[in-house]
Amino acid sequence: MNPWSLLFALAVSGLSAVHAAPDKRPNVIVFLVDDMGWMDCEPYGSRYYETPNMSRLAAQSMRFTQAYSVPLCSPTRATIQTGQYSARHGITSASGHQPAAEEGASRYPDKSAPSSRFLYPISRNYLDPGLVTLAEVLKGEGYRTGHFGKWHLGIAPEHRPDQHGYETSWFCVPDPGPPSYFSPYGVQTEGRPAGKTKIGTITDGPDGEYITDRLTDEVLKFLEVHREEPFFLNLCQYGLHGPWGHKEAYTAEFTKKTDPRGEQRNPIMASMIRSVDESLGRVLDKLDELGLADETLFLFTSDNGGNVHSNRADDLKTANLKPENPKNAAIEEWRRWAGGEGPTNNAPLREGKGRIYEGGQRVPLMIRWPGRVAPGSTSDEVVAAIDYFPTILDAVGTPRPVGQVVDGVSLLPVLEGKGSIEREAVFTWFPHLIPAVSVRAGDWKLIYRWEPHREYPETRELYNLKNDLGETRNLATAHPDQVAKLEKLIERFIAETGANAPIPNPVWKEPGPTKLSVAKKTSDGLVPRLATLAIVPGALEVTGTGARPFLGTAQARFSGPLKVRIEMKASGGGGGQVQWRTDEQGDFPKGGQVLDYTLSASDDWQEISLDLPVEGRAGTIRLYLPSTKGKMVAIRSYRIEGSDGSVKEWRFGE
Repeated sequence: MNPWSLLFALAVSGLSAVHAAPDKRPNVIVFLVDDMGWMDCEPYGSRYYETPNMSRLAAQSMRFTQAYSVPLCSPTRATIQTGQYSARHGITSASGHQPAAEEGASRYPDKSAPSSRFLYPISRNYLDPGLVTLAEVLKGEGYRTGHFGKWHLGIAPEHRPDQHGYETSWFCVPDPGPPSYFSPYGVQTEGRPAGKTKIGTITDGPDGEYITDRLTDEVLKFLEVHREEPFFLNLCQYGLHGPWGHKEAYTAEFTKKTDPRGEQRNPIMASMIRSVDESLGRVLDKLDELGLADETLFLFTSDNGGNVHSNRADDLKTANLKPENPKNAAIEEWRRWAGGEGPTNNAPLREGKGRIYEGGQRVPLMIRWPGRVAPGSTSDEVVAAIDYFPTILDAVGTPRPVGQVVDGVSLLPVLEGKGSIEREAVFTWFPHLIPAVSVRAGDWKLIYRWEPHREYPETRELYNLKNDLGETRNLATAHPDQVAKLEKLIERFIAETGANAPIPNPVWKEPGPTKLSVAKKTSDGLVPRLATLAIVPGALEVTGTGARPFLGTAQARFSGPLKVRIEMKASGGGGGQVQWRTDEQGDFPKGGQVLDYTLSASDDWQEISLDLPVEGRAGTIRLYLPSTKGKMVAIRSYRIEGSDGSVKEWRFGE
């Protein structure tokens, strides 16, 4: 060890631990894809996306089947840099492109809507300079360090990569996504030509150059320059994030392809994934060319689950297409190529980015280290982004920084086939969007919400992921002891990490017993369309605001066939329908999957019973009501039962 390295080791470790360094310290590459879901490549089961280089890497790596991130990008990125849970480092949302709050500012908003019981914490918008990053540790050990691509951990000069240990950096700010996927990358300003205004350290290339390719060019230069030195490369692709720039020639090819699974069908996403895969292939080829593959620890993963929410059909229908709308061109582009299809589909996982279900936080993870990791191997260990920091430091043979808590554990015993991970649970802290925290212990996962949400009314959701990967059966009621056990783990986690837990909202008003208007909102998981709702004693009143009002729900994701029973009345009577789509269908079919019913004109309660011949698992169910604009229907109860006995029931009569 050279004198500088020795001094650094003494400073950060206080000689608190002795690590036996490997014969030759490996180079380290972290290849991070943005918004890439668990099912978004061939090694994890996609039959639509084409990823030969990811398959090539999988054949040389250990592939993890149960790897977790945080459901949004900035928290995961900060966790990779520090080895800490987001609850501890404070970056809990994707806010790294926003200005930093003033020193000493409150971590809670001054107020919230009276309908919310709690004030939810405000995320830190930058990576705390007081935390020691992976780059800082490795730089102190003589490594050359480089960051290329998305940073999203602070926009002020003092919060950028060069202030966190990266000698070389190529990035832009602000950066939830790149300003453009095609050169010129700069933002045009009055009086200056497009492309001349640079933000961060990005420089323009030839007109039309694709940023995924250019980023890779810069990475290959870094590898060439430092081929004779140990290096740490933090490669963070902008794909697959918005604004979803894509190579039209690739996209056109995928418009002619169908998914044998019937799940993924967005040609824009397929095109972008192909470009990211090509980037991966070029990096792997360069390592081979330089004779560095056997000397490099290579980690490939994503910052969160796949995006399933953006640019859906309903969003595009209501999009502002006025000429002055700057998003107009992007919306028209999406319509032209992808129609109303969302970016990706994470099935069989539930939901996606921004949600605490598996589709939002389970991600691909492949780790290659020739001679130390068995090629083509697979691990079912439950691992998380907190683990990469200690794993890399152990692989390099350097101690963890003294005085900094590291929440993760080293994966080396698993990677080298010498043992398993000994820990009780893994946590995901996500007090935003639909605020919740989850704990994964063994096969069990508990989702804990502080208050009901209009789309997710249950504050405790318990799933056995071994038996129910799609999180379709909430077992909280059936296993109260398991819920209580996992709740205690969450309480301990909050205390140990110093998490900013929600606090009571001083202006919260408890709904009174009188008529409560919930127009355009959800009533316990029922979402009205072309209708307003009012909860009155003994019933839910639904008043139409359009020609075909309905109540939709995704709270009955049960295996078919289904039994439906509704108690309802309407003085005018009329005909209605129940329509469904399955989890395997992206949209409701234009024909079929509809059952009619008739409600007699009466002021007495009537029971409607229907058997829905659902094939597979139900996704969304729509209850079209015998009502038109200005007409009202009253519902006393609504029950949906699956073939396995699973039940979702609304009892407004109580």
